[in-house]
Amino acid sequence: MNGPALDLLLQAIPVAFIMFVVLNFGGLLTWVERKQSAIMQDRIGANRASIFGIRILGLLHPLADAVKMLTKEDFMPAHADRMLFKLAPFVSVFFALGAFASIPFGDTLKIFGREIQLQAVTLNVGILYVLAMLSLGVYGLMMAGWASANNYALLGGQRAAALMISAEVAIGASIMGVVMVYGSLNMQDIARAQGLPLLPQYFGPWIPAWGILTQPLAFFLFLTAGMAATKRIPFDMPEGESEIIGYFIEYSGMKFGMFAMADFLETVVIAGMTTALFLGGWQVPYLQASGFVFPWGQELPLPHLVVTGLQVGAFLTKVVAMIWFLMLIRWTLPRFRYDQAMRLGWLGLFPLSILNIVVTGLVILLLGKA
Repeated sequence: MNGPALDLLLQAIPVAFIMFVVLNFGGLLTWVERKQSAIMQDRIGANRASIFGIRILGLLHPLADAVKMLTKEDFMPAHADRMLFKLAPFVSVFFALGAFASIPFGDTLKIFGREIQLQAVTLNVGILYVLAMLSLGVYGLMMAGWASANNYALLGGQRAAALMISAEVAIGASIMGVVMVYGSLNMQDIARAQGLPLLPQYFGPWIPAWGILTQPLAFFLFLTAGMAATKRIPFDMPEGESEIIGYFIEYSGMKFGMFAMADFLETVVIAGMTTALFLGGWQVPYLQASGFVFPWGQELPLPHLVVTGLQVGAFLTKVVAMIWFLMLIRWTLPRFRYDQAMRLGWLGLFPLSILNIVVTGLVILLLGKA
């Protein structure tokens, strides 16, 4: 294989990895949601779907769901805007999937004499890219509500837009503290900086500078706003069955499934962003490019591929842990009312995010003079 073809093939590795992991995570979450809720509620959960009597703990239910949605009637209201109605679910899934492209899942893979950034899209303003993708996803919901020619669907789309605006403002403001601490909008640079010691003049080389330690308030603000951005309980006002039917009331079959998949993909994106910004990203404590280097002076050299595998494994483990936590919240808290969610976003999360920016600036200024 010649040079350009090999380069193209190697550069496709991060893209293929992101597509494989995120899409499979999104599909697997339909099973996780059923099983985790069953455990929390002392039930068995999904376990009926089988192939030749093999059930595999209910793992075949996502496959059964896909077959069911593909074979159901594709219904469309008589007065619907046909083009926007069909386009809306694709817009939602596309932007939810594209948002993960700038999140790094490892440092650098060195193979065949080449270096590959373990990041599908390398951008100096990667945080802004992810926020833009998440924000654009609301267009799919608004399109669905408008094109359905249904007042309840339109109300759900308007609620989704209002919720996303309040959530995105809080997300952006909470992240500013992280940007100030690490001095970059590049998520790869932020992940690398979290491997450095936290204030070595005070704590020595023992504690890594993870975002949850440097920005604890921002972590809770971001996580709360991120849950609102996923439009899931306790922030599922756009589709609250006890109040309104939701923006996808007129959708059936796989189009309905794509809206559900978009919600799961956004959950994976929020878990990935939380990991990259606050939980050290792909960092493993004391793991460097050459292997483990411990503060007491001992070293454990490791091959480059082993180090890369540990980094990717650490990132995926943290993402899975965050998804588990988000599911835990989803099956624990009751739904906010619409006015409560708006009040929380504009009068709670946003002011606290501004306060966090001010306090972070003062701390950086004082540490710079110390």
